Amino acid sequence: MAAEQNTIMPEKDGVSKAPSVHSSTSVDHGHISKELDGHKTGDIAEGLYREINDFSPEELEDEMLKVRKLIDWRIMPIICITYTIQFLDKLSLNYASAYSLLPDLGLDQGQRYSWVAAIFNFGYLFWAIPANLLIQRLPVAKYTGSMIFIWAILLICHIAAKNYGGILILRFLLGMFEASISPAIMSICSMWYSRAEQPLRMCIFLSFNGVATMVGALLGFGLGHSHSTSLKSWQLIFLTIGVINAAWSIVFLWLMPDSPANAKFLTHRQRVVAVHRVAGNMIGVKTKQYKAAQVVEAFTDIKVLGVALIGLGCGVINGGVSNFASALIKGFGFSGINATLLQLPLGAFELLLVPTCGLIATYIPNSRCIVLAGICLVPLGGLLGIRFTDLSHRWTLVGCSWLQYVVGAPVIISWNLLTTNVAGHTKRSFANGLWFCFYAGGNVAGANIFFAREKPRYFSAITGLSICYGGIIAIAGLLLIAMRWENARRDAEFKRRGSAEVVYGVERGGGATDPRAVEDGFNDVTDKQGKYFRYAL
Repeated sequence: MAAEQNTIMPEKDGVSKAPSVHSSTSVDHGHISKELDGHKTGDIAEGLYREINDFSPEELEDEMLKVRKLIDWRIMPIICITYTIQFLDKLSLNYASAYSLLPDLGLDQGQRYSWVAAIFNFGYLFWAIPANLLIQRLPVAKYTGSMIFIWAILLICHIAAKNYGGILILRFLLGMFEASISPAIMSICSMWYSRAEQPLRMCIFLSFNGVATMVGALLGFGLGHSHSTSLKSWQLIFLTIGVINAAWSIVFLWLMPDSPANAKFLTHRQRVVAVHRVAGNMIGVKTKQYKAAQVVEAFTDIKVLGVALIGLGCGVINGGVSNFASALIKGFGFSGINATLLQLPLGAFELLLVPTCGLIATYIPNSRCIVLAGICLVPLGGLLGIRFTDLSHRWTLVGCSWLQYVVGAPVIISWNLLTTNVAGHTKRSFANGLWFCFYAGGNVAGANIFFAREKPRYFSAITGLSICYGGIIAIAGLLLIAMRWENARRDAEFKRRGSAEVVYGVERGGGATDPRAVEDGFNDVTDKQGKYFRYAL
């Protein structure tokens, strides 16, 4: 007997509506609840999801808007501030290098500074996959807050470094403990926001790297004028940023909940609604169970590997730009202290352009891959400007260097491709870990393609970064084709079988998610196994 058709309800005020909780559907929420009872997969929020039938459609619509606003005002500020201070300490080496750090520690010999910049990423690479597994197994907020405190102490210890070996050890350990932060924030974002809401929110919090760039530039400029203390300017930079991180770790542990299921700033009914809001992501909320088969699937999924390669390209770009921005600008004829101040516009570019990409990806359905490819053209043009502009036009060269901090947009959009298109919690952990391994490896390479003999324009580095942007554009196009083809293949399979089942659209004009895909998400079914899953392009 043919199943009744469900009405696909459009988005209103940015909130994707699921079919009415009391409507007649081929697979209703009561059926899902029974299926969940039978599987007992251990998703931390499945119990709350079953309570959604206590709401009328009108109550649910009203509560979803209220809960989203509460989440925006509580979770987003914490994430944004965390990202600001985390990126600030990554930039600390760059700002310190504008002063006497290099001669004081003997880093002005050969490629020593490049290796100090690169070894952070060896630590990151070493701990990337273990960090993602710990995020899956442990309370994410408590784990993340603890990591913030540890890396704050390590940053403060930088002021005691006396030589090349000492700074190498500290940078390696700092990379290890910072390997957790980005995957943890990705996990938090997917717990609290629907896939339609994620692009803009993720672009907003990553754009706060731009705030960190501006704050760091001002800090570096101000501390560079300090001559009345026993500490040198570069030591004051590490001390100040470390103390800020330590203070924030306490605030983070106090305010950030581990999941919607135990958020104290929400009532019980609001927690139910918060879980219902993200059920349509088709990935559940969080399952701590480890599944070896999902590891194999992660490492053999062409989409995961493609996004990881984008991470490699982003890493090469970031490794070069974040560590050599001061050196590049100094090479155009500016003093060390002015080279620090001139990095203020870098942050402004990132703060404005990255959220713009998020807005486009939010309000134009299935535009992630297109936005990813398009935004890469901006910094690519800047690189060509640096390569071919005469050194006498130093302000033009500085302007071209400012465009390089748009790298945050490709990073965050590639993250969003992972958070929205990889289902299965163990698979997601390893997919995220693989991305960050490639990213860390890219950072190592990026920090070592700036050869001192090629200053001030570093032609080898400019060529390498240009190739990376070209590769990202090509892979984004291939991913778009592959995921669109797979969505069409799954739709065609239902038609071929003459199935009367309804398969809901994914980001097709705000279509609702198929309830059976929600069921698969709570049962920890991967995106490749779940026939109702559809990819967001």
